[in-house]
Amino acid sequence: MTWNDAFGSGVVEIACDESGSDGENLTGGNTDVFAHAGVRLPMDSAAAYVQEIRDRIRSPAEEYKANHLLREKHRAVLEWLLAPGGPIHWDAKVHLTEKTFFVVDRVADLLLGGGREGLALFREGRRVLGEERWRDFLQAANRLLRIRNDGEAGEPVDGFFRTVEALRRAYPGTDLAGILERLAAARPRADAYRARVLSGPVLVPVLNPLLPAIVGTAAYWSAGGRTVELTHDRQNMLTPERIAWIQETARRAGVGLGEVRLVHSRLDARVQVADYLAGIARKIASDVLNRRADPELTALLRPYVDPASAWGDESSWALLAGDGSGNAGGGPGAEGAGKTTRAVPSSDINSAV
Repeated sequence: MTWNDAFGSGVVEIACDESGSDGENLTGGNTDVFAHAGVRLPMDSAAAYVQEIRDRIRSPAEEYKANHLLREKHRAVLEWLLAPGGPIHWDAKVHLTEKTFFVVDRVADLLLGGGREGLALFREGRRVLGEERWRDFLQAANRLLRIRNDGEAGEPVDGFFRTVEALRRAYPGTDLAGILERLAAARPRADAYRARVLSGPVLVPVLNPLLPAIVGTAAYWSAGGRTVELTHDRQNMLTPERIAWIQETARRAGVGLGEVRLVHSRLDARVQVADYLAGIARKIASDVLNRRADPELTALLRPYVDPASAWGDESSWALLAGDGSGNAGGGPGAEGAGKTTRAVPSSDINSAV
């Protein structure tokens, strides 16, 4: 029994933080994974864990971050934090977003109407096109969807469809040909999207993974009919208008999300623990994605991975959320990873604001 169960109030408070934010630059930023962690801990327990970490690491830094625990010389502290039966076991979860998959899923939602098209495009695109042309496609899709426009107003649309047309001509008769044909025919949707972006302020950038990750975190912890209240590290993206969007989106999805409070992480030990977990999870997941997994750390992270994470790469997902036999426990292609991308802002979300 956890401490929240003991109170039996039907309301659970989750402290949250993220790691890996590059704004809307999902294909050329500093990280390839975004992680959003939520922990369910009383304040005094969280403060004791933070102090225990400080006592074990003994760094003079005023504020500890995940990189302190990820140093090889402090591996024992990292293993203690994540271990079965350890301080946060059963009381923490992390929602992972594979950034390139997120871009593909969003462009498929805009141009092809969503469904499972994003996952199919992601899988076949990487396999058929090869690394260089796949990277060209990802960058063109990122430019099409992002709010910021550094060049001519029509260039994001023109550049994307030049890329699609070149690929369509180069790969006829392949498993990707049908998807490329449908993309090439979808320019009116892209033009309408860019017109909406240019017409006024955008409430919810469709390429920012933070807002849907918060909805996903609330969805996980509200399972069973509880109301979830979130305490989140303060940041510029979480304006009152966007918090209202999160709450409304959660409500429409049947998620029992109540209040969302913003605090400074240095003033809330629970948020500090969430910050540690988010940074640790992002690094371990990125290593797995790039085929340099540490088997022991991957196994330690696995119980914390939200099965509804936004992840498209099949082999890495099997390691991150597998059942021990190499099979993903509800991973891509099943009712697991990728499904929460349906809760992300649609490409049409800003047309009404």
